[in-house]
Amino acid sequence: MSAPPVSPPVAEIQQLMQGFNQGRYDEVIAVSADWIHRYPAYAFGWIAHGTALHRAGRSHDAIAPLQQATALAPADASAHNNLGNVQKSLRRYDQAEASYRRALQANPHYAEAHYNLGLCALERDDLAAAEESCRRALALKPALAEAHTNLAAILDEQGRLTEAEASCRQAIALRPDLAEAHHGLGNILKNQGRIADAVASYRRALALQPDHLSAHSNLLLCLNYAALDSPAACAAEAARYGELLRLQARSTYTSWHCTPQATPLRVGLVSGELWSHPVGYFLEGVLAQIDKSRLELVAFPSHPRRDALTDRIRPHFAAWKPVNALNDDDAARLIHDEGIHILVDLAGHTRHNRLPVFARKPAPVQVSWLGYFATTGLPQIDYLLADPAAVPPEHTSHFTERVWYAPDTRLCFTPPPDAPPVAPPPWRRNGHITFGCYQNLAKLSDDVLDCWAAIMAAVPASRLRLQSRPLGYPHDRQLLGQRMQARGIDIARLSMHGEMPRNAYLDSHAEVDLILDTFPFPGGTTTCEALWMGVPTLTLAGDRMLSRQGASLLQAAGLGTWITASRDEYIDRAIAVAGDQERLAGLRGGLREQVRASALCDAARFAVQFEAALGGMWQRYRQQQAGGLQSPAT
Repeated sequence: MSAPPVSPPVAEIQQLMQGFNQGRYDEVIAVSADWIHRYPAYAFGWIAHGTALHRAGRSHDAIAPLQQATALAPADASAHNNLGNVQKSLRRYDQAEASYRRALQANPHYAEAHYNLGLCALERDDLAAAEESCRRALALKPALAEAHTNLAAILDEQGRLTEAEASCRQAIALRPDLAEAHHGLGNILKNQGRIADAVASYRRALALQPDHLSAHSNLLLCLNYAALDSPAACAAEAARYGELLRLQARSTYTSWHCTPQATPLRVGLVSGELWSHPVGYFLEGVLAQIDKSRLELVAFPSHPRRDALTDRIRPHFAAWKPVNALNDDDAARLIHDEGIHILVDLAGHTRHNRLPVFARKPAPVQVSWLGYFATTGLPQIDYLLADPAAVPPEHTSHFTERVWYAPDTRLCFTPPPDAPPVAPPPWRRNGHITFGCYQNLAKLSDDVLDCWAAIMAAVPASRLRLQSRPLGYPHDRQLLGQRMQARGIDIARLSMHGEMPRNAYLDSHAEVDLILDTFPFPGGTTTCEALWMGVPTLTLAGDRMLSRQGASLLQAAGLGTWITASRDEYIDRAIAVAGDQERLAGLRGGLREQVRASALCDAARFAVQFEAALGGMWQRYRQQQAGGLQSPAT
């Protein structure tokens, strides 16, 4: 009598693999479920079942079969690697890293496991380890397109844009159908300031993978850089993203644990930037002034990074509940179970956003504020907190959210406590005017450079000081220099600098007489810091919230006369200011005190208005629930 079979027939295995390669995951799930019943000791059956569940979007269900596979075949590197992939998709990065290391213990030459290990390192911002893992993967398997893509992302994060582009294009040459490679290329092109090309790459990624949420989110962010589409078209694109999230979320919360008449209101803040980042800088002063009898704040950090600023702001929160390691469903459940009245998104479509969590409606009132400058596109986000300078009443149609107006400003700047004193006007020692700009290269559009070239041509002795992380690399400096030379500006008139410590960066304002803002994506934190260092900023207000950010900040600082409405006015005003050097010097001497006394830096005043805004939103929600109000007023 022969022993019973321990595995399926070869033909059955081949048929299953064919189904898997063709994306027929439901079929694979059914067949492999039968296998693990008939051949419970057959490890590949468990691997196939778990991997197919993962590919079908059932990652939670995939964990147990893949764990069984690793128990049955501890020396099978692919079992550990596949388990790691599922854990990574669920944001269980520590577990995923452990699985990848077990895969490499079983097979040190497993290129995919090295590449995946690099992804985990990238998640925790360990760029050196991430790069090392990717290069090991490529040394073992030079044609691994995914590793080229990840290496490109790591180089992009370091500001090594030329190298990053080359790596990403290598990935596309190997795998033209790899959506993530086109998405990565879009990020790199955006950071180079090649906005139209970046948009094309994002759209290619979405054509290949329509449900690629990150590509869609980055497309929406990128559309703001060059105003390639009208505000209405951008809003429509955002609404499509919101609909995609709605379908993905499948269900939303319709009841909540919060007490309607509770005092204080329990307010959640979701952000990946609760550290020395513009979001952190704008939050710090306000948090210290919040009346805890009115608002009880709960932080939901979406990224693990922390520093001294994190330590300073953390005591202002009643609870600190990280969501970076939770998938969207689990993060939404945590927020819901915390009894949050009002949930505030501080990211929009910027990095580390958790908009899919907001799509699940874990709080009855949800608000967009601070970290973004356009509509999210999510109908589940009820309000956008703005000011009249940023969003004139005629622009409210640009948003799926209803606009709630703060009377003075939507942003409150926390001045750097260790900032050096304001330096004397540099033109007095240099004998010429020095214009400056501290924006990233993505904001240096052709239109911006054209205007700068016209200004410098009209002020022939002037210089231009530029600072951006990629400018720390020779090739990227060369490319920007070539763009200016093509406009008739001698490269000798340019001073280009890479990233530097914040104190050194603040000190460098001693070399600048006047900041020339970028458009349609102006400065934010950099504008406030320049004003604090005594350097006025000339901005150009546009036709959407983002392009009016500079105007909003200057208006709040009492500097409305530095807002221009057209390119010609922007050019003419810069030329005029450069010719009135004594007036410029007089403004420089008193600018810090003017800004300190303005609404822009009045944290106590802003906190009261913020509390009133959230309280008003909650009151309208209660009225709506009671049937006494049909729709919130803007």
